[in-house]
Amino acid sequence: MDQAGWDGENERGAVGVGRIMQTWEAITSRRNVRSFAGRPIPPADLDQILEAGRRSPSSQNWQPWDFIVVTDHAQLRELAQVWQGAGHVAGSAAAIVVVGPAADNQFHRAQLDLGQAIMAMMLAAADLGIGSCHAGVADIQLARELLGLPEDRNWALLISLGYPADRPLVPIKNPKRRPFGEVVHRGRW
Repeated sequence: MDQAGWDGENERGAVGVGRIMQTWEAITSRRNVRSFAGRPIPPADLDQILEAGRRSPSSQNWQPWDFIVVTDHAQLRELAQVWQGAGHVAGSAAAIVVVGPAADNQFHRAQLDLGQAIMAMMLAAADLGIGSCHAGVADIQLARELLGLPEDRNWALLISLGYPADRPLVPIKNPKRRPFGEVVHRGRW
């Protein structure tokens, strides 16, 4: 047994893995974090978050995404200028730029696929105790200059990542959401 009290098997019975958060715990703990502590995210954790995005569901297995990881603080400050609501990127430990495909179809499948990839990455981050927040990209030309996006890529989204500065991620008992009974309809509206 190591000093943390772990004997080689986690609570799900998986051998060789440390304590992992249960899915529901990650879902109920995830919140938008816009203020980050100054510590970096280990590369292996960033890779795990990216792998969650890579493995996310995709309509007809299209996988229309590309991910650019940014960890350089000067580049993060510049990247925060691509949209008025992306200021949180400047103080983050890392950002993932989720780049959309050159063209979408009439059903806008790429929007759904990229949304699923973003949510998968945000949940994977919460599972690791890493806060996240999403943002759009309004100035695609600036993003293109900063990141070297190909000319045929005309839209992107951002995820800022870092350890929360204010309080750790824990399940939120009373989220600021519409009541369950108001949102859920069974059988009909």
